[in-house]
Amino acid sequence: MHLDNHPLAPYDLWRAWSFEPAVIVGLALSAWLYWQGVRALRRSAGPGRGVRRGEIAAFVTGWVTVALALLSPVHRLGSVLFSAHMVQHELLMVAAAPLLILGRPLVLFLWALPMTWRRALGMWTGAEPVRATWSTLTRPSIAWTIHAAAIWVWHVPALFQATLESEVVHSVQHLSFLGSALLFWWALLRAREGRLGAPAAVVYLFTTAVHTSILGALLTFSSRTWYPLYHTTTGVWGLTPLEDQQLAGLIMWVPAGLGYLVAALAIAASWLREPERRTVGATEPIARDIASYLYTPR
Repeated sequence: MHLDNHPLAPYDLWRAWSFEPAVIVGLALSAWLYWQGVRALRRSAGPGRGVRRGEIAAFVTGWVTVALALLSPVHRLGSVLFSAHMVQHELLMVAAAPLLILGRPLVLFLWALPMTWRRALGMWTGAEPVRATWSTLTRPSIAWTIHAAAIWVWHVPALFQATLESEVVHSVQHLSFLGSALLFWWALLRAREGRLGAPAAVVYLFTTAVHTSILGALLTFSSRTWYPLYHTTTGVWGLTPLEDQQLAGLIMWVPAGLGYLVAALAIAASWLREPERRTVGATEPIARDIASYLYTPR
């Protein structure tokens, strides 16, 4: 995480882009699959039909946000400023994850595959162990718990400091943050098609805003620094280690907390505009979703 084995300084920032092969390959593959899926779905559905422009815009914005979080100077700046590290994490969990889910990437990824592959995947996802596992993981209470645990556990000082010392541990942290956030937002945003009652989605978003704000407040008002590895790196940026930690806590507390609350209000407003919307069980098998998109033009 260090540039040329030295802590990143302001004059290094312009050249502090990261070029992690795994990240670049993952981003490139996801973009290619999504675009191929858009083309295939539009060919099947006919002119003017298929994936919505808003869904494409959401995915592209989320994709760009992930790229900025993992490849831009924000990534390396996180090695010297805890506040920058916090910005990176919130970009992944509060901004990128819901946008990616709104873009329906799984559907478009499937449409990018040959029909024989799609049918094979449809059969695999229809298997009872897969359906049961997915139904369990996408229960809002389970997804909420997994996401909350990822946030709190990774802020334990010993684990967080390990991410500053090992790129492998740092990558695992990012995967758990983004993965748990995608699961969390999937479980809640599927409410827009009736998979979950909107009032429940509002409750889960509100409680997430509360518990992340509590963690942010603990960081902000703590009289000691939690992560000693930042003690020697913040000075060149005009911050004491404690000020840097307080800024990080405020970022989690205010803008990130507001992100969850804004999403809760948006879902509540949408639900109020559709009083007769039919509600379906939240544990609907993923196989049914996949089958409807594989074989039925939109």
